[in-house]
Amino acid sequence: MEPDRLENNSEIENLMQRQTTFLLALMLLGVSLTVPPARCDAAEVELKQGDHICLVGNALGERLQTENHWESLLHQRFADLELVVRNLCFPGDEPFERIRSQNFGDPDTHLTHSQASVILYFFGFNESFDGKKGLGKFTEQMTQLVNETQGKDYGKGAPRIVLISPIAFEDVGDPNVTSGEEQNKNLALYTEALASVAKETGIGFVDLYSPTKALFEKSDERLTLNGAHLNGKGYASLAPILDQGLFGEAGPTKVDAAVKEQVDDKNFHWFHRYRAVNGYSIYGARGKAGSDGTYNNTDVMERERAILDQMTANRDARIWAVAKGESVPDQVDDSNTLAFINPKTNVGGPDDPNAKRGKLGSLDYLNAAEQQKLFTLPKGYQIQLVASEEEFPELANPVALNFDNKGRLWVATMASYPHWKPKTPMNDKLLIFEDHDADGTADECKVFADGLHQPTGFEIGRGGVYCAQQPDVLLLTDTDGDDKADTRVRQLIGFDSADSHHGLAAFEWGPDGGLYFQEGTFKYSQVESPQGLVRLAEGGIWRYDPTTEKFGVHVSMAFSNPWGHVFDRWGQNFIGDASPGFGYWATPISGHIEYPLKHPGGSQHRRLASVTGGDPQYSYPRFYPKRTRPLAGCAMMSSRHFPEDMQGNFLVTNCIGDRMVLSHKVTEQGSGFVGVEVEPIVSCNDGNFRPVDVQIAPDGSLYIVDWHNALIGHLQHNLRDPSRDHSHGRIWRITHKTRPLVEPAKIDAEPIGNLLELLKLPEDRTRYRARRELAQRDADDVAAGLKTWVASLDASDEDYEHHLLEALWVYQSHNRVNESLLAKVLAAKDHRARAAATRVVSFMIDQLPNHRELIEKSIQDEHPRVRLEAVRAVSFLDGDEAVELALGVLEYDMDEYLQYTLDETMRALEQ
Repeated sequence: MEPDRLENNSEIENLMQRQTTFLLALMLLGVSLTVPPARCDAAEVELKQGDHICLVGNALGERLQTENHWESLLHQRFADLELVVRNLCFPGDEPFERIRSQNFGDPDTHLTHSQASVILYFFGFNESFDGKKGLGKFTEQMTQLVNETQGKDYGKGAPRIVLISPIAFEDVGDPNVTSGEEQNKNLALYTEALASVAKETGIGFVDLYSPTKALFEKSDERLTLNGAHLNGKGYASLAPILDQGLFGEAGPTKVDAAVKEQVDDKNFHWFHRYRAVNGYSIYGARGKAGSDGTYNNTDVMERERAILDQMTANRDARIWAVAKGESVPDQVDDSNTLAFINPKTNVGGPDDPNAKRGKLGSLDYLNAAEQQKLFTLPKGYQIQLVASEEEFPELANPVALNFDNKGRLWVATMASYPHWKPKTPMNDKLLIFEDHDADGTADECKVFADGLHQPTGFEIGRGGVYCAQQPDVLLLTDTDGDDKADTRVRQLIGFDSADSHHGLAAFEWGPDGGLYFQEGTFKYSQVESPQGLVRLAEGGIWRYDPTTEKFGVHVSMAFSNPWGHVFDRWGQNFIGDASPGFGYWATPISGHIEYPLKHPGGSQHRRLASVTGGDPQYSYPRFYPKRTRPLAGCAMMSSRHFPEDMQGNFLVTNCIGDRMVLSHKVTEQGSGFVGVEVEPIVSCNDGNFRPVDVQIAPDGSLYIVDWHNALIGHLQHNLRDPSRDHSHGRIWRITHKTRPLVEPAKIDAEPIGNLLELLKLPEDRTRYRARRELAQRDADDVAAGLKTWVASLDASDEDYEHHLLEALWVYQSHNRVNESLLAKVLAAKDHRARAAATRVVSFMIDQLPNHRELIEKSIQDEHPRVRLEAVRAVSFLDGDEAVELALGVLEYDMDEYLQYTLDETMRALEQ
């Protein structure tokens, strides 16, 4: 197994041969390269028997452990040297800023563990975004790093060092994505800087910028994911370039598939040792938790990391043998490893603290029919079983659900939770359930993707499925329509893996076309993008725009563990923070703020305020009073199938304290909202009922994911507590007995005109799925359809302004600005439409020459929410004029939310 398998091996090998021939042709033809030191000359690294080569640096190097073409060539070229390769790269790493979770260990610790004798440094990409003004600092830091490294001994004497330049930026030919012209100017400068450092310090240097720039200009195939980061074919092309740059010509020109298979397996095991999920419960503070009276988490899990070290070494030996042409057994012999530590359960007994606190279920599991008798529902409501582990054993530990544009239920399962165990299959799944007779009961289960690891969240759209797999977000694609993922790409990488139950979670398309997902505390993430490096520590919400490849932080606040995120009908978003059970209105905390600062007032704020800023005593307001904890999935009730008095209610799943789906009536108050708890949707007297996700189905019914486990949480039990269940899971469906279901809308493959008509329907999730479909259609076709549709709207319709807003959002999802439509919505009678349009302005600032004028008008709006959205928008500007613009809101009445937003905007402008 490997963390990520991309294209067919034979296809990549053929591509490598073509690209090698192409590069040789370039050299023979004397192609002029733009940077003086940019040659394919070798660094002339002299390798020795038994060298330990460590890769250190950014994402370019990090992806080399899942794209194993170069390392395969290395072992083929030097089969007799029995080399050891360990990848220590993290996306986003810079020479002296490499953020990590607690007690991860400093670079020297890991270089010593790996006994580095040769170090390949991959730096320059992230730093290049500082342009010319950052060159001096970068050169100074790289010189310092090299000098310090030369004075170290990691177990095999002073290490030999090679600096590897960044690659060039590829113009992918998409007008929505930066062409890379400006980036390449800077990358060339930083390549020169690395060459000069190498010359001054007497170490090796490999220029990847010049040959990849030439490669991109001549290649007919796209070789990057986003212009900045290579795809599978790109890494296949890079392998011979890097090999030649390090060791000169005469290396192998074709990857031996048998060698690569062994390298894949070795790096899979090393990856899960070095980038272990749940690091905070292994070497961090929670390592001391989970004691059975003898062994705690650290004892048990560090033993497993030691076992992974041994398994990795066993695979080193297989690589050497296969590279020499020797035969090896089909199965790796791992009988030489240490034994696992198997803790006793801490469940049961008269003094069980978790039982006393009501957190513990029963180890005597009821079947689904027996459980169903224990539900309590409001008058007129009923519950039915959709699927359980009894009919579908694949439904083990379900954690998230969604519906595709064909109306089918999708569920992510993670039987490996809380932590994959070495020597066992890694086989979490993404499932599709078919209900052939539309009776609400699943008839068939299909495995869309298996071999996954901890898929804590996922979302469908843009031709594939985005799926969490810490520390990555995968893009899974079915290329032949058989409902099975044929390719999986590490689309986004660099997220921390310190705690598997702190996300990545709550994947949600915003009405703006961005993909939002959440991350909890204890995590320190660094994600590279074509626009530069983004860092987030200790909780927040990410936003990724697949159209533009823009990536950033939507909310940076010290949450504990956010697992809920939902947008209402007018684009206002609400967040559920699981551990404390807090619900937040998101707009005031979604303005710009630069790492390491955070918006103050989250549940972890007091602990972090000395670093992140703000009054440590301040608590950001919750929009409804918390009665119980925790919460997980959230939803807005929007379905004609349910009574009118339920519409717009904020639903949250409580999986420990009360084990129910809570409901809150939400109303507007001042600039914000206030919620009041009303009768719950459902509760259950079975202590193993663990509702963790909830969503309105295409027919208007309500679906609930039941994790169904006696034990829950990381902290209360050892990660390897034998009482943790890995086989149960249920999906429930709630309907109203007397009200008709909603007719499911036809979305998949429907004409654009029909999809636009669906934007008039009252159900939020129907419009959500229609927008999701429109976002992946051809932009010109959608724009043409929108022009006709908007012109046909009835201005006397009570929902006319909302229809216009929906059109504006669809334009935005295709990175287009219809200025006349924007002006019309900004001038709408309904303040909710004006507020939403102001949010659009904040996202499209670079494309609106008159953005300051538009924001200023919204700051002078009669409604406080519109003013708040405008003050938030100012946080994305800079300069004295922006300060004056924001302060203009003080001419009007203020409330706590408005004052908070103004204060945070001023902090951002001061940065």
